[in-house]
Amino acid sequence: MHRRGLRFLRARRRVVGRLAAWSVLETAQTFLTGYALARALDAGFLAGRVDVGLGWLATAALAVVVGAYGTGRVYGAVAALVEPLRDRLVRHVVERGVRDADRGALSRLTQQVEIARDTFAGLVMVSRSFVFTAAGALIGLFSLAPPLLLVVAPPLAAGVALFALTLRPLTRRQEAFLVADEELADRLGTVCPGLRDITAAGAEDQVAADVGARIAAEQYAARSLARWGVLRVVALAIGGQLPIVLLLATAPWLLAHGVTPGALVGALAYVTQALLPALQNLIHGLGTSGSRLAVVLRRLAPDTPAPTNAPAPAPAPAAAPDTTSAPGSAPLGPPTAVTLSSLTFAYGPASEPVIDGLDLSVPHGTHLAIVGPSGIGKSTLTALMAGLLTPTRGSVDVHPAPDSPAPGHPGRPIRVLIPQEAYVFTGTLAENLGQLRPDPVPERELLAAAEALGLGALLDRLGGPTAEVDPGTLSSGERQLVALTRAYLARAPLALLDEATCHLDPAAEERVERAFARRGGTLVVVAHRISSALHADRVLVMDGRRTTYGSHGDLLELSPLYRDLVGAWSPAGGSPAAPAAHRPGTSHPALPLRDPDGVDAVAGAGLPRDRRHVVAYGPVGQMEASGDLRDGGALGGQ
Repeated sequence: MHRRGLRFLRARRRVVGRLAAWSVLETAQTFLTGYALARALDAGFLAGRVDVGLGWLATAALAVVVGAYGTGRVYGAVAALVEPLRDRLVRHVVERGVRDADRGALSRLTQQVEIARDTFAGLVMVSRSFVFTAAGALIGLFSLAPPLLLVVAPPLAAGVALFALTLRPLTRRQEAFLVADEELADRLGTVCPGLRDITAAGAEDQVAADVGARIAAEQYAARSLARWGVLRVVALAIGGQLPIVLLLATAPWLLAHGVTPGALVGALAYVTQALLPALQNLIHGLGTSGSRLAVVLRRLAPDTPAPTNAPAPAPAPAAAPDTTSAPGSAPLGPPTAVTLSSLTFAYGPASEPVIDGLDLSVPHGTHLAIVGPSGIGKSTLTALMAGLLTPTRGSVDVHPAPDSPAPGHPGRPIRVLIPQEAYVFTGTLAENLGQLRPDPVPERELLAAAEALGLGALLDRLGGPTAEVDPGTLSSGERQLVALTRAYLARAPLALLDEATCHLDPAAEERVERAFARRGGTLVVVAHRISSALHADRVLVMDGRRTTYGSHGDLLELSPLYRDLVGAWSPAGGSPAAPAAHRPGTSHPALPLRDPDGVDAVAGAGLPRDRRHVVAYGPVGQMEASGDLRDGGALGGQ
């Protein structure tokens, strides 16, 4: 962790240098705080020269103004140092969340990253302030009279050394306390909703003992942390308050050895107005926030060395050439199939299942379109396939196909989900597009992918792969193209497009889907246009708890809902590629005429008093005049 921190600072030497340069003004301010006061007394007021005394005091006031100006510039330099850290942590958290389906990614992204950012900024400020304030005060003490330095410097150094020795134990105990607190909260979150079942099963004593043990563990960790916290108070007393006592106690000796009264007052000002507040901020800031930062950083970006006692993994067999990959591109992962077994999912224990007992097998290389009314569970199904949701019952297996020749590619995702709202971050276009690859993407491969998916125009407009991207200046469609190209370059054998092309025009959408189909692998698309279903090998129609699976032609015969959706999707004068009987712009009944239940799907004319109702299965908006329907008399005796 320390090595990584040093590498981070070395990579930003210019920012650190600018921060140090502006901090020098604070050193000058601290120096004049005591020196000007001593001169105002010795050369001014005690010598009967009021004007000289006031002049030195005015100099000290001017130093405060100059120091405040430097502090203002310091904040800008700190921001330039802190924001890149925040961006790196966000990228790391997003990468782990996408690749590993990490459930804690949301908490890390919304809370722990901000804790790390704010804490790091605070630590930079207090550490920098202590270093430059102490330098100004010690230089001032030496300038006033060297004996003053002999009285103040030893206890200050002892206090700082004692505090430094407590940092590592404090960090370990801070982490132990946080772990105990999280375990207790997690246990209570499991126990509290099930209190009725615990009582019914007679398990009160067992559960109480388990929770009591966790409470005792947190109490022990808190006490251990508090005991080490006492040493911080001791360090502050030795380094910041003991010098005041020593200056007062040795005042006769100091005055007898050439120290002037003004110099003695200036030394007291250095200690009380500069060293003591700076040391107090350092101990409280670095002692509490520093250990907290170390814990958070370990959780956000943990070191993961290979265990020394674990056997080395056997070398993977060489992968067979992937003939589906585009020339010059990285190969796909191993052929991957998806199997859903009795898949059931509900958003709460009392909620109706969104998906109930779904069995489905998607062989490797299949292009599957998922269709259905809004809110029927299409996005939920893709999230389950992506591993972002856990099934209530059943299972989702994403596994190598039986004839898979390769076990996988280290560091490359096996599946990738592109949602409707595309994520683009501030950085270069190459960084955005290569986010899901463990190594930088070769420019030739990046340009080929951009051309395949239609990103070339945006690439040219921005100025090439190394151009900076401002997400706020991109349209929704452009952001979707960036996210789609990123997923394409990830070379995951399973790609899930959850309405990821909804902001593209039909031609751009078709180009994207054909590009994914050509690159190989399994493609699952939540369709919002009929073209997606026409291009797919198979279509899954979701209709509540009922599902229908087959080709486009089969579903036109088997699924009334699919026929309705095709009719709603197809504008007049649609694609001539559609079958003549189902060409866009024609009317399709929702059920075959005279179905086995004896219900005529098209209402016979003659409903009394129809009052210009819309005909059920004519083109949308068609109206029939009242006289066109024969009057068959009262309906049902009404």
